[in-house]
Amino acid sequence: MKIPSLRRAWYVVLLLFIASTAHAQQLHKVAPEQVGMSGDRLGKIQSFLDNYTDASQTNGAKLPGTVLLILKNGKVVLEHASGYRDIESKDLLEASDIFRIASQSKAIISTAILILQEEGKLVVTAPVGTYLPEFSQTQVAVKTESGYDVVPAKRRITVRDLLTHTAGIGYGNGPASELWKEAEIQGWYFAHRNEPIRETVRRMAELPMDSQPGEAFVYGYNTDILGALVEVVSGQSLWEFLNERIFTPLNMTDTHFYLPEDKADRLAVVYARNGNSLVRSPEESSMTGQGEYVLGPRKSYSGGAGLLSTANDYARFLQMILNGGELDGVRILSPVSVQSMLSDHISHLGRENGTGFGLGFQVITDPGKYGALSTTGEFSWGGAYHSNYFSSPEYDLVYVYFTQVLPATGLDDHAKLRALVYQSILN
Repeated sequence: MKIPSLRRAWYVVLLLFIASTAHAQQLHKVAPEQVGMSGDRLGKIQSFLDNYTDASQTNGAKLPGTVLLILKNGKVVLEHASGYRDIESKDLLEASDIFRIASQSKAIISTAILILQEEGKLVVTAPVGTYLPEFSQTQVAVKTESGYDVVPAKRRITVRDLLTHTAGIGYGNGPASELWKEAEIQGWYFAHRNEPIRETVRRMAELPMDSQPGEAFVYGYNTDILGALVEVVSGQSLWEFLNERIFTPLNMTDTHFYLPEDKADRLAVVYARNGNSLVRSPEESSMTGQGEYVLGPRKSYSGGAGLLSTANDYARFLQMILNGGELDGVRILSPVSVQSMLSDHISHLGRENGTGFGLGFQVITDPGKYGALSTTGEFSWGGAYHSNYFSSPEYDLVYVYFTQVLPATGLDDHAKLRALVYQSILN
């Protein structure tokens, strides 16, 4: 498009302003010592990851490729990519490459629920049936010696139950698994579905749940139901709401449910651990395949496990939470909402491993009982493709680790990286 000469100068000024604003929103890198970390000690992490992705080892590479990003005091102290995005084509992995983050989607959808609560459009203590009528009365499958009985739920499931995974809803593999299989609702993978998530969730409500509401931590479709709730309450698709209210304000420009075709070459390939070797997962749509994140129906926005993202994007989201709901002058949540998200809401269940669960995050309540290096208040989770993250409010630390391995049997990188990260902190 040609620009009239009298307006060209103003156009150039506008472009410079936009460029400077975008630059201001990027994460800035500093020398680790400036923010209380050791550069030498962080170097151990790079060597560790390079070793795990080195195919020249006797038993070959343990991981295809990894991206690790560590922030301290909101500044990048380590960004490291190692290995391959695609082993067969020898395409080296880059820090800006895109990963299937699976259950790391959950914290983002939980944030969307808190946004709606702040706007007075819902309350997390309300029954889910207030917003999704089919959940007004639910059933539970109770194991018996001969199988199971289906009984009415003792009480209605609340939004808070879904946020804390205490609604009793699994991934379709509980006592009544054959009914969930018959309904074709099992497992966390949704990208291939040719129906909106709202319709899938509507059918879920008719099936027997795994446990009575509030009585156990049952990991499952809770956040997918929350995603449908966001759609009903906001009047937007889950993608539209997230993009407008979280991704665009936080400059998370590479976070999607389905990739634009011009970004497809940045999507890391999924591999499976087969003994000591890595095998490329099949292309077809399955939980262990590459998934239909580029050429799929683009209808099912899975809040529980459907997002794709980069380490930089996800670190921006976590830093916003760590900052009490704000990043780069943009406020997403109030500090009080964030405090509620990072508080243990399931202490009544009597967990003995030093962890609790908030409104979307696991939280460390007792580092001594937890055992591994950690801090009180640390919040974390991970994804099915062997990615994970944790963040320490005590040290203003964000750790994001992406790789694409499913299944990831026989790996010890998560535990070792946790120790390597915390040993790098000086103050």
